[in-house]
Amino acid sequence: MVREMTKREILGRYRGSGFGLWWSLLSPFMMLLVYTFAFGTVMGGRWQESGAEGASFSIVLFSGLIVHGFFAECFGRAPMLVLGNLNLVKKVVFPLGILPWPLIGSALFHALMNIFVFVLLRWFLDRDFDWTIIFLPVVWMPLVFLVLGVVWVFSSLGVYFRDLVQVTGVVVMGMLFLSSAIVPLSAIPEGYRWIYKMNPLTFIIDQSRDVMMFGVAPDWLGLGAYSVVSIFVFYIGYAWFSFSRRGFSDVL
Repeated sequence: MVREMTKREILGRYRGSGFGLWWSLLSPFMMLLVYTFAFGTVMGGRWQESGAEGASFSIVLFSGLIVHGFFAECFGRAPMLVLGNLNLVKKVVFPLGILPWPLIGSALFHALMNIFVFVLLRWFLDRDFDWTIIFLPVVWMPLVFLVLGVVWVFSSLGVYFRDLVQVTGVVVMGMLFLSSAIVPLSAIPEGYRWIYKMNPLTFIIDQSRDVMMFGVAPDWLGLGAYSVVSIFVFYIGYAWFSFSRRGFSDVL
């Protein structure tokens, strides 16, 4: 059931378009070209920690935006997840707890397409490829559990507080600018650096860049601690969703 719903979620995004599923590759490719022109050529961006500039700078930037894009797609749609599937919610036998899974699966699919474009252009521009990228699934695993727990919470809250969907856009933007997605931590003044470190995306963004761009193995200790927190959020999120769903019928 989850597989079919995920497939429908992915294909539904491109239904009616001329290129169809090819947009999952064309979109990140065009986005990366825009980053290369805007940040690498026009603004002359340079990544402080590695010295990457020009096209290489845009690739470093893109590697961080992939992580944020995954979070943004899941979190941004969470408040309307239950409300947008009323036909399923009203079915007594339908397991509502699986609603976030197709959303997560679709977001992971598009993240994978972004990573594929990243690898191709990294090889084309730098003629380089770091074997440490094989650790990327391990780095992303705790993020997936964390986001899933958060989606459970906000999808249920969205049923009771309809204005929540207006807040998520602001949160998504804040999570971008208060993370290391577009600026390295070393460039942040020491007094404000703790704010960026509190952002749960920052650690995964930095770890993803390490394995994708810099040939550095993951911080296993930090990843272990992050995983513990993620699993905790995962279980709390599911417990909250299971508890709060009892009142769905009263407000829908």
